[in-house]
Amino acid sequence: MLVLVSLVGFSVLHLAPGGPAAIYAMTPTMSAEDLDRLTRELGLDRPVPEQYARWVGGVLTGNWGRSYRDGRLVREIIVDRIPATMVLMVSAFSVALGLGLFTGIVSAVRQYSLFDHLLTFGSMVALSIPTFWLGLMAIYVFAVLLGVLPPGNMGTIGADFSLTDRLRHLLLPAATLGVVMVATWSRYTRASMLEVIQEDYIRTARAKGVAAGAVIVKHALKNALIPLITLAGLQLPLVFSGALVTETVFTWPGMGRLFVDSIGYRDYPVLMGLLMLTALLVVVGNLLTDFIYAAVDPRVRLA
Repeated sequence: MLVLVSLVGFSVLHLAPGGPAAIYAMTPTMSAEDLDRLTRELGLDRPVPEQYARWVGGVLTGNWGRSYRDGRLVREIIVDRIPATMVLMVSAFSVALGLGLFTGIVSAVRQYSLFDHLLTFGSMVALSIPTFWLGLMAIYVFAVLLGVLPPGNMGTIGADFSLTDRLRHLLLPAATLGVVMVATWSRYTRASMLEVIQEDYIRTARAKGVAAGAVIVKHALKNALIPLITLAGLQLPLVFSGALVTETVFTWPGMGRLFVDSIGYRDYPVLMGLLMLTALLVVVGNLLTDFIYAAVDPRVRLA
């Protein structure tokens, strides 16, 4: 899978119009001779299959190449951005998981109630709103109109580190990224809970006089979470793709912002590094899902 992703990604990048040399061609002081020399130094004058083979050889030895933009090692650039993206992704995922499970359970227990209808309507609205538009509206309302939260960045520029300051800067992007995931988790949790609470063992537990809360938490929820494990594995790459848009809107210095900036500069080595890291997240997420399935469901066995 990773080999296929690398092959397709490398080919698409080199088939796209323009290239790294085209960025420098816009500089008035750059002559044609300088462009030719730069193209040869970057190895862009060689056939694409040869460039791909050289890139694969470097990756296999731990050398992801150097950025065309500033000459830094791609590995160092990505590692510097990982903590910021992880903070944003974990925060958004935690909010979405907590609120999504809670609202989904309540909606299933109170099926067809006013809360259930309002939640269904709100979920459809949240799933229909583009992330970038929601982020811009959040900035306009909370940063421009109300002035209670900062509009972007990871912290106040020039100020000493402060946990309160970091949390204030994190609130808007994490909430924006988590809204769509809350809707997704809520709908899946509701559907799974509705299927489980109709089972015979739930009726038996209720007939024995087990408290309603204990029936939901100890019996229904445990089994309803099994299908949601698949959703958790699939959410990893989706969270990263959502972080790409969110980090751009809120100028959050993570991997998503780096990806967008690298596209503008046609920085192929950095783009390929980020692409392979995302593909690795997908593979690892699905692999972990299989192992967790086997751990929580005795009916599932790993071959």
